[in-house]
Amino acid sequence: MFRLPENLESKYRFVTLASKRAEQLQQGALARVDADGRKSTVVAQEEVAANLVEVWNPDADGASLEAAAEEQEVE
Repeated sequence: MFRLPENLESKYRFVTLASKRAEQLQQGALARVDADGRKSTVVAQEEVAANLVEVWNPDADGASLEAAAEEQEVE
């Protein structure tokens, strides 16, 4: 098991971020660590633990989507 990085406040956040990264790897994204034939889930966890993956903030994404929708309504 990997240690929880300092920039993540919970295990849930770690697992969520690793699962999103594993999906990216399965869709063809290049690994940021030596994949060496390992499963994408293990590689994703290692990348998150090494702080090589940008922390995803769903609240910020939702806010930007709402702002874009409001701008389209105004036009």
